[in-house]
Amino acid sequence: MSRIYIAQTTTLDDKSWEFGPNAGTIEERAEIEEAQYRRSQKTLVLLFILIGLTDSRIYSASIFGNAGSFNVLDYGAAADGITDDSQALLNAWNAACSSSAGSAEVVIPPNMIFFLSPVILRGPCNSENIYFVISGTLVSPGSPSTWTGQDSSQWLAFRNVTGLIVDGSGTIDGQGQRWWDQSCRYHPEMDGCTRLAPTALKFIFCTQSSISNMYFANSAQTHVLIERCNGFKVDNVMIQSPGNSPNTDGIHIQASQYVDITNSKISSGDDCISIGDYSSNVQIYNIQCGPGHGISIGSLGKHGNSAQVENIHVSNAFFYGTTNGARIKTWQVGRGYVRDVIFENLEFNSVKNPIIIDQNYCDVRGACKEMVTGVQVSNVVYQNIVGTSSSDIAINLNCSISVPCTDIKMQFIQLTPATSGRKLKAYCRNANGQEYGIEPGPCLS
Repeated sequence: MSRIYIAQTTTLDDKSWEFGPNAGTIEERAEIEEAQYRRSQKTLVLLFILIGLTDSRIYSASIFGNAGSFNVLDYGAAADGITDDSQALLNAWNAACSSSAGSAEVVIPPNMIFFLSPVILRGPCNSENIYFVISGTLVSPGSPSTWTGQDSSQWLAFRNVTGLIVDGSGTIDGQGQRWWDQSCRYHPEMDGCTRLAPTALKFIFCTQSSISNMYFANSAQTHVLIERCNGFKVDNVMIQSPGNSPNTDGIHIQASQYVDITNSKISSGDDCISIGDYSSNVQIYNIQCGPGHGISIGSLGKHGNSAQVENIHVSNAFFYGTTNGARIKTWQVGRGYVRDVIFENLEFNSVKNPIIIDQNYCDVRGACKEMVTGVQVSNVVYQNIVGTSSSDIAINLNCSISVPCTDIKMQFIQLTPATSGRKLKAYCRNANGQEYGIEPGPCLS
């Protein structure tokens, strides 16, 4: 880093000089002092200005100005929260993506608001890694009419990028309120109600990529979608939307492998984290969830699809006031399997369904008839789980009579009622396995 060295400045306190015998009268000496003082102050001010400009240039060069850095302001972004900056963002991305620099960087600077219409940032890119640094705030259009004639499921998306690193201390604001107000989930009688609304940020076909240190607020539906990705990490992300906001999953994983989600806090109106079909080798660690619907595998097998979900590990998660805790849900008409799942070191605080498997999921809740089909659930471990249940049935394994749950292991589980004086129950139907040290219990056959 450049430095400016100041050898000496003269002030009234400087004792390196004295008045000589020919300095003149007291009045003349006072005038000389005053003149020297003014000169010294001008020198100091000039030096402070030079230092400030130098530091500013150093900051700009190190953050925004190197050859591989592409600042959206340089591509025409207004950053006023009103003007549409999506084209400027797209231009900056395209320049970075096509750059020959070994590591390119798109910069969204701090203390600014960028209004963005729906945009897809596409790869593949030339750089081995491409950094997307969000230090400012990205804001979605608030009106659903913006999506007329467009894919209403998508706002911001990365597609087919390898080595993508999304980082920064910025905010992604989905402005979901007007979508929630016309959601068919809560307003089925409304003419023109909507079932599909934009996901705040999608990663599609991204490999060896990550997102960290970001804040998401009020997505119209899912906040983060990881779809058909391989090798993806989420770390230190905060997601926040009201507990009654419809279908606002925190993070949804779909058809992806080797996904890690760690050290994050999620409050939403749906699942904090959900895992969809064809996903495997997922590690979820140190998560705070609530409000929301818990951490869910599923729903799987809708429309008779064949599910393939395996090697899922959920550990060190805390649930507060959620409708579910550790959940697996599959459609009766589904096929395929869920296997090799571990839920461990979990803590529940007033959770409605702390441990639940529902193999009998159908369109009309409470009216699901037995079917010969089903998604096979096997080798699921629940261990080292404590906390309180807000419902009487703290453990609920509702498995299929045709395709029962097998190799279930439950050990060291201690659940107590959230309200004193109530007695908890464990309900296991067509669930086979081993259990040790569980309360309430026994359950498995």
